[in-house]
Amino acid sequence: MIPGAVVWQAPGTPGSVRRRVLPDGCMDLLWTSGRLVVAGPDSVAYVTPVGPADDYTGLRFAPGDAPQLLGVAASELRDSRVPLDQIWAARRVRGLENALHRGGGIEAVAAGLRPDPVVRRAAALIGGGLGVAAAAERLDLGERRFHRLCLRAFGYGPKTLGRILRMNRALERARTGSPLADVAHQEGYADQAHLAREVRALAGVTLTDLVGRTGRR
Repeated sequence: MIPGAVVWQAPGTPGSVRRRVLPDGCMDLLWTSGRLVVAGPDSVAYVTPVGPADDYTGLRFAPGDAPQLLGVAASELRDSRVPLDQIWAARRVRGLENALHRGGGIEAVAAGLRPDPVVRRAAALIGGGLGVAAAAERLDLGERRFHRLCLRAFGYGPKTLGRILRMNRALERARTGSPLADVAHQEGYADQAHLAREVRALAGVTLTDLVGRTGRR
């Protein structure tokens, strides 16, 4: 297995439904309908219809890793789904797809991945809640250079990445049963209403829709 990459599967559904994928700073390589497709980094929730024939196998990369493998800036793929043969040579992609048709594992596509340690550290710093200026200083980068690194590696600037990762941390806490007001305080939101607004802006649905309950105080 590739360090920091996770294989996942999502089968088709008996009827037509809409699947909501929340932004998380990651990129995915998708195997669906006999093709390899790259899912770029989402800045807001991506909603797609899913039916009986829509089976997916995916390889989800840790934030910042996929552009190293693909050789393209994440910002060029933001909020998009792009066939891999538009990024790599068609002949190469056909060979990979044929191997998958024969039962090969999707993780083999990423065998050449060499994560950038600076990008990995940037993701860890921002993911840990460190501010932009402090994270840039830890990496010994100016803020403009740090911003360019984030656009290339994550698809958006460090402030947007921080918002997305903070929302996901908050949702993880909320799903454990923690009171929503406490979650908001622990993650540095002004209050529960601020947390709710951020979730609505990034996920397109309410906080209670996502955690399945009302806030407890």
